[in-house]
Amino acid sequence: MKVMLIDDSRTMREVQKSVLSQLGYTEVQEASDGEEALALLESSAPDLLLVDWRMPNMDGLSFVKAFRQSDATTPIIMVASEAERARVVEAVKAGVDNFVIKPFTPDLLSQRIQETLAAREAA
Repeated sequence: MKVMLIDDSRTMREVQKSVLSQLGYTEVQEASDGEEALALLESSAPDLLLVDWRMPNMDGLSFVKAFRQSDATTPIIMVASEAERARVVEAVKAGVDNFVIKPFTPDLLSQRIQETLAAREAA
């Protein structure tokens, strides 16, 4: 399974990449913001996106809205540092499938990935 990490923090991408590797996901592509991710997606088709909420140039919510115009099915997990209800609702309306709040454990990320993929398969 191919995963794309979209986060402006190199350190956070490394942490997520390490967790994904522990979970058996070794095909990981990285982008530092939504604009870079959209450019990379023209030539790659990941099976799952992990998207940070707050980034320069194009934040996670703007990325999700732009991405969903051309792809309604690839699962998206929003990685956020807070879970304010209004923001969660806004993200779900934009097309986010699930959330994980920083900091997270490998077990929690694994659970969110499994939940998200199972829900997509059932849909």
